[in-house]
Amino acid sequence: MLHTTVYPRLGETLHTWTHASGMKVFVVRKEGYQKKTAIFATSYGSIDNRFRKPGEAEETEVPDGIAHFLEHKLFEQPDQNVLEKFSRLGASPNAFTSFHETAYHFTCTDRFDENLALLLDFVQNPWLTDENVEKEKGIIGQEIRMYDDDADWRSFFNLLTCLYAAHPVRLDIAGSVESIAPITKDMLMDCWRTFYSPSNMALAVVGDVDPEEVVTLVEAHIRQQENRGRIDKVYPVEQPGLARSVREQTLAVSMPQFLMGYRDDVRCAGSALQRRRIALDIALDALAGRSSVLYNQLYEEGLVNESFGTDATLMPAFGFVMLGGQSPDPDRTAGRIREAVDALVRDGVDEEAFARVKRAHEGMFIRSLNSSEKLARELVDSHFADAGFFGLADVYATLTREETNGIVREVLGNPSALSVIRPLETA
Repeated sequence: MLHTTVYPRLGETLHTWTHASGMKVFVVRKEGYQKKTAIFATSYGSIDNRFRKPGEAEETEVPDGIAHFLEHKLFEQPDQNVLEKFSRLGASPNAFTSFHETAYHFTCTDRFDENLALLLDFVQNPWLTDENVEKEKGIIGQEIRMYDDDADWRSFFNLLTCLYAAHPVRLDIAGSVESIAPITKDMLMDCWRTFYSPSNMALAVVGDVDPEEVVTLVEAHIRQQENRGRIDKVYPVEQPGLARSVREQTLAVSMPQFLMGYRDDVRCAGSALQRRRIALDIALDALAGRSSVLYNQLYEEGLVNESFGTDATLMPAFGFVMLGGQSPDPDRTAGRIREAVDALVRDGVDEEAFARVKRAHEGMFIRSLNSSEKLARELVDSHFADAGFFGLADVYATLTREETNGIVREVLGNPSALSVIRPLETA
């Protein structure tokens, strides 16, 4: 049965439905919108390399990068590439693999039913051969080598290797040339059968569509009817403290860049995770956002530029915050930021700044509801974190400065790590 929840304050209505397999379907009807977006996602990301299949006690371990590899292969079909089929239907398709999920999505203005049917069908029909798997290793190997020279990418993952000694979040999403070498057709099919079971997946649709018609399409195109049960994902226990405090690398960049990071060791999900992430986003913005005293001082002194930013990345299996960008003197700039963070931990977020930044972030959340692509992704992201995206309205309404400062102490009171990319020395 289709369940409808109205959010009067947001002016939104969410339709949810559960397929017989356990797959969740979310539909937000946007009357008058030209764009229609659908995202079909599985709770399977780059960190999910050790797991127990439903009903099995034995642990399975697969090579790093296999989730990303599988994403690449699903687009290939015996008749032609799926991207070409979407193009003929007037849709703009894409896919991504993150730490915690793999998602396939499209946006279109018409022929929505045909595009949704194609999306559901190709994800459920992998075409894998020994030959096309071997060929893909060369293609992905080139992609991996390309990112080896990307300063932003390397700065980010170098920081994660400082924050984590064991957790697979420290590893590149695509793996390495060495890690993908042993991947076989049988390994890929085993991971597909395990993680692409509809019970481990979700579909979100946003646009001027009829929710009942979406349900009818899903019933017609999802073949597996039984719920196969829960997959037990296995992650190593991370010891207290940093793996290392500093990591530096030289690349072909015109200006040095840096990222500072703090690990969050508190594991939670649902609304608790939402509150934690929003609290950290607000605190980081109050500390070093564009309107902050710190950012403007560093900017006037020429120590940072418009590339500087902050981010809080929190999921049930891991969490960290980052601050950084380009700087002619990364060490000095990081030192200044560390002093400001220590003061924030000691004194807390200023009351006026907290109220101002919280209002601004709530406004950004409400404006994001106008983007069909962003809303569809947030619906599945929140579902995989055992939360509801529209529940963020309640978080903004009830989050207090005291709660925020408590979370700041728990996370930013930890040791910080520093990743620096420096220019190559020239003769």
